[in-house]
Amino acid sequence: MQLPVYLDNHATTPVDPRVLEAMMPYLTFRFGNAASTTHSFGQEALEGVEKARRQVSDAIGAEPREIVFTSGATESNNLALIGAAQANLPRGNHIITVATEHRAVLDPCAALTRAGFDVTILPVRPDGLLDVDRLRDNFTGRTTLVSVMMANNEIGTLQPIAKIGAMAAERGALLHVDAAQALAYLDINVMRDNVHLMSLSAHKAYGPKGVGALYVRRRNPMVRVTEQMHGGGHETGRRSGTLNTPGIAGLGEAARLARESFASEAPRLAALRDRLLASLQRDIDGLVVNGTMEHRLPNNLNISIPGVEGETLLMSLRDVALSSGSACSTASAEPSHVLAALGVTPALAHASLRLGLGRWTTEEEIDYAAQRLTETVKRLRSMGFS
Repeated sequence: MQLPVYLDNHATTPVDPRVLEAMMPYLTFRFGNAASTTHSFGQEALEGVEKARRQVSDAIGAEPREIVFTSGATESNNLALIGAAQANLPRGNHIITVATEHRAVLDPCAALTRAGFDVTILPVRPDGLLDVDRLRDNFTGRTTLVSVMMANNEIGTLQPIAKIGAMAAERGALLHVDAAQALAYLDINVMRDNVHLMSLSAHKAYGPKGVGALYVRRRNPMVRVTEQMHGGGHETGRRSGTLNTPGIAGLGEAARLARESFASEAPRLAALRDRLLASLQRDIDGLVVNGTMEHRLPNNLNISIPGVEGETLLMSLRDVALSSGSACSTASAEPSHVLAALGVTPALAHASLRLGLGRWTTEEEIDYAAQRLTETVKRLRSMGFS
């Protein structure tokens, strides 16, 4: 076992060696520009891009032509939300989203509000799940877009995307899904679940940073988005800019591996996560689990430990890499907006930790992390830190 133990896989994942292997040719001898196809260098680069497009589409049940490559899920979210809102403005200007969404969804929605759109932000139940009946009641004749993340990046909550997709389709609205945290661990099928737009990230699924994709449906119905990046008409006019061929090749391989392994990897991670939780609950008095355990990512655990401030605990624990759930970004000292939406008190929110297991997490590491967390909590409590 190597130290420190890494349990922050919701922040980012290590690049799988097989992903790096797929990227290397496009970082070295296949260095061409995929838009410059009058010679073999550009043709080889384009072949790599189109192979990755097929791999990503296969992983989510889409068609290759429905995949738009971007710089990551944040850009994909912005393109989906602002692009679809603008393209559908003649039909209406009402958008529905959820209080526990990532800032990459909430901030574009705030920008749309400033631009004159009507945005409804729905609350969640104490377990983190959206009340589908409440969603139904908030549709209007002007609703064009609903945005609900598949798996929450802090508490791991899995929203009922198929039900939401069916509801949106019945009312003629589009459904956008932020699936950045879901690709490596869940069975994704955009057609089955009535998803019209889906954001993906490579570095949350054992791929490289700085690359992602947006699924844009082209059939039943054909979805239109207004481009947000101008300057060359790349990606069939939906996202201009020279393609990051090595990154795209990495995303494609990461998506292929995710599709190949999630059925066996998800139960393995869930068993390790449950082992970790059982140990912590046994040895740490008053521990609170944030969010539902029934509808949750298999690799996620979000807990609050009363009497110990999360940041203090992290600074005292150098050999286990975790993150505190007490801030929605590293630049903010405010309690997590996700935990606040669950009704978690500020004190418990500041005492929260997010643990994210990953592809290489072992039972030995889980036992070590549980032991070190328990020891550190008891020591801090005895010293009166809070």
